[in-house]
Parts: sequence; C-alpha cells; structure tokens
Amino acid sequence: MGFADQRFNVNLSILFTELPLLERPAAAAAAGFTAVELWWPWIDSPTPEQSELDALKKAIEDAGVQLTGLNFYAGRLPGPDRGALSVPGEESDRFRANIDVAADFAGSLGCTALNALYGNRVEGVDPAEQDRLALENLVLAARAADRIGAILLIEALNEPESPRYPLVSAPAAVAVVDKVNEATGLGNAKFLMDLYHLSMNGEDLPQVIDAYAAKTGHVQIADNPGRSAPGTGSLPLADLLDRLRKAGYDGWVGLEYKPGDSPSAESFSWLPAEARAAR
Repeated sequence: MGFADQRFNVNLSILFTELPLLERPAAAAAAGFTAVELWWPWIDSPTPEQSELDALKKAIEDAGVQLTGLNFYAGRLPGPDRGALSVPGEESDRFRANIDVAADFAGSLGCTALNALYGNRVEGVDPAEQDRLALENLVLAARAADRIGAILLIEALNEPESPRYPLVSAPAAVAVVDKVNEATGLGNAKFLMDLYHLSMNGEDLPQVIDAYAAKTGHVQIADNPGRSAPGTGSLPLADLLDRLRKAGYDGWVGLEYKPGDSPSAESFSWLPAEARAAR
C-alpha cells in the first residue's frame, strides 16, 4: 500500500505554472504523469474564443495525457474569489454562461469530473438568498455534467485561507451534495475531499474518510503546513490514502500542492517515477 497504489493526476493550475499554459501538459508527461486536472484556465472569461479552447485541447492531446478534472468558471482563482455560482448578479450570470462551455470542453476530452466552487459570502446579501441561487446553479451544472457522463464535484475549502467561503467542513459540503442530488434525482453530485483543506480546518481526517468515502468523487492532497509536496509537513498522506482505498475509494488523487521555489518537475521526488503513470 502507500503512494505506489494510487492513481495520481497533476493539477496544472498550481504545478508547472512557471510555464505557459499550453506547455504544461507536455511538462507533466515528461515528469512521468499520464493524467492532469485544471482550474478554469481563463479567469477573465467564462466563454473564451473557440480557438483558445481548441489550442488547449490540442496541447493536452499532443502530450498524451488524460484530462480527468476541470473546474467551472470560478472568478479570480488564484486570487480573492472562491467561485461564482452563489454570487448574485454578474458573477452568477458568468457562471451560467460557462456551464455548457466547460461541459462541452470536458466532454471533448473524455473528462468525467467537473468541480463547481460555491463562492464567497457577499456583504449585504442574505446568505439564504445566496444558498437558493447556489442550488439553482448547481442543478444546472449537475444536468450539464450528466449530459457528458460526468460527475459534479462540490468542495470544502479551509476557513483560515477562505474566511468568507461557507463550505469549510466536510459535513457542510456533503449537505450541499445531498441537496443537489435530491433536487435533480441524478445522483451525480459528489464530495471533493481535499485533505489539505480539511486538515487546515482541524477536522478528524480518518473520521471524515470513514464517514464520507462513499460520497467522494475526487480527492486532492497537499501537505500541511505550507500546502507543499507530501513529506514536507506533518500529514500522514500515504496512510490516509490507504484508508480511503480500504473504505472503497478507487478514484483519482489530484496533486494540488505548491512546488516551492524550485521548478515543478523537481517537486516529485517523494513519488517513484514508476508510480506516476496511471494504472
């Protein structure tokens, strides 16, 4: 057991960012990985030109890697935003405009997981109003995901780094998952279990795994403190991933950590080269 038994993908929105976007898939492949995931790459545009979408699709295909996860439009990320779907007005409209664009792009590459970040609380807006809007938009996103045979992911972040984000615990995110599934009847909404974020919230990670592995559609990791590579902090990530496997989770594990001051390609020494290609 341990890292060698997992299916890893590389998040190209936090790793290899020293390179232009279109060069990152090939860099991940050169490091030995066969699968990648992305935040929405065009932070200023939920509906980029088709030529931009085609160029990224070609870069992924030419690199020979599989796109396994994609975020819907989430505002300025990295930056102050944590999603758009619960933010009334222009941001909600931008999220809705992005739904089919993101789903079609994901579907064209065989990507079967779409992540919808909930969005920050807005000063002066009733949280209940934001939650109603969020459910409407998540239902639309779940239906679009279902259209391409994908799941919809709902993620808990951490309160210290995202103090205005309302889903800062596993139970809070899973409650939204359940509401979306109840509203659509599709059953394709799943929990995105980010072990770094949950550890920053002080949650009992073994307990979270035991309680929610069956509702988990994707896992992401980074060590804590620092959000750096496994082995740089104190999280027993290999043991936690083993526990997830024993609890029935056999999906992807996204590497969503900061590489530090060195090039990203040098941040994978914790993972033997033969364990990087998906099996």
